[in-house]
Amino acid sequence: MAAAGAAAALLAPALPARTRAALVAAATGAGAFGGYDDIAGSGAKRGFKGHLGALAHGEITTGSVKLGGIGATGLAAAALTGGPAVDVAINAALVAGSANLLNLFDLRPGRAIKVTLAAGLPIGLTQLTRKPGPRGGVATVAAPLGAAAALLPDDLGERAMLGDAGANALGAMLGTAAAGTLSRRSRVAMLAGITALTAASEVVSFTKVIQRTPPLHWLDMLGRRPAHAAGPAGPAPRPATAPPAGEPVLAELNGHADRDPSSLAVPPSP
Repeated sequence: MAAAGAAAALLAPALPARTRAALVAAATGAGAFGGYDDIAGSGAKRGFKGHLGALAHGEITTGSVKLGGIGATGLAAAALTGGPAVDVAINAALVAGSANLLNLFDLRPGRAIKVTLAAGLPIGLTQLTRKPGPRGGVATVAAPLGAAAALLPDDLGERAMLGDAGANALGAMLGTAAAGTLSRRSRVAMLAGITALTAASEVVSFTKVIQRTPPLHWLDMLGRRPAHAAGPAGPAPRPATAPPAGEPVLAELNGHADRDPSSLAVPPSP
């Protein structure tokens, strides 16, 4: 995802050089630190509370390294976007906050990409209706949205998963697009929403809220395989009991322990 996003930014027409560089920096930086957490993280500490609490006791977790790295990535992307110091500060928080928040939604197939499309399309429409709008405004949003849409079928089909690397990169690019196209008032409002949702995630399960809200649940399931279709046609799935000795066990994914086990698609043994 990070590579696809960076490539989309490099190839997108009509983008100012600074905006192009900011999008590439956001994708590669957030993707690299997210990938580090994917590979080296244990998942023992989760959320801001877990990672910052460990850091307060002198323990450096992969998550705290990622938080610092994505913060630096946000600052770099904001500096490349340019503007007064107050805008750089707002944009840095917007890029880093978007990267972190989108990763919190990557718990079911296609969910994070659907959130990206739902958040990014209004930004693009805003640019279409503004006269005049920033040069390259729509193309700035099109880069992350195009990369996300291209990967949606594989994510929904459970042939691929964003992971921290992909979700962090996609969120950082979306934040960078907003930073380069929206007014200061709109960016502050967006940052306030991101902050509120991130704080809520420490005490509320997004998955439970989505499952209990019929329109959100319908949208979340749209395009996904039903849980009973985890493998090819064959014997009926076994009840949810401990697997017999010798049968493969689905490992929890670091940072994505709540993801539906059916998304890992292990066919039942004959």
